Amino acid sequence: MMSPYEDVMTDSLDEEREQIREQKKRELQQRLENGGELGGADDGDSMATPSEPIEIDGQAHLNDIVNEHDIVLVDCYADWCGPCQMLEPTIESLAAETDAAVAKVDVDAHQRLAQQLGAQGVPTLVLYADGQPVERTVGAQSKGQLEELIERHSGSS
Repeated sequence: MMSPYEDVMTDSLDEEREQIREQKKRELQQRLENGGELGGADDGDSMATPSEPIEIDGQAHLNDIVNEHDIVLVDCYADWCGPCQMLEPTIESLAAETDAAVAKVDVDAHQRLAQQLGAQGVPTLVLYADGQPVERTVGAQSKGQLEELIERHSGSS
């Protein structure tokens, strides 16, 4: 028998999953309208790089994102974390302005995944290039530092 807390958590996770499904449907529809998966004309944006951070719902989802994009910046965060909240606008602008896909992992909701990513403190940022983790930083970083990090590894793809 579930406690009221577990019941609320299950409902919350179900709602989060539904939101993620809806977001994925919208992204797929948008991709189809723009001429296919990774094809289509390059209109200044990276072809299939989302312009908003992607909420990760588990290891398989993260694997899909890392395999789908050349450069992925993973933000391991917690809602209660002050530096994470300060970093949020930077994370959003990096998603919109760089060629990196930006993924967000809630360390409270996905403790095992955060552990696998090496997140011992928050925020922890892990940069993947060509499917491999290449950089890890802990603590709030400036937008310039993160842009430099992304740029340094963008040339390798």
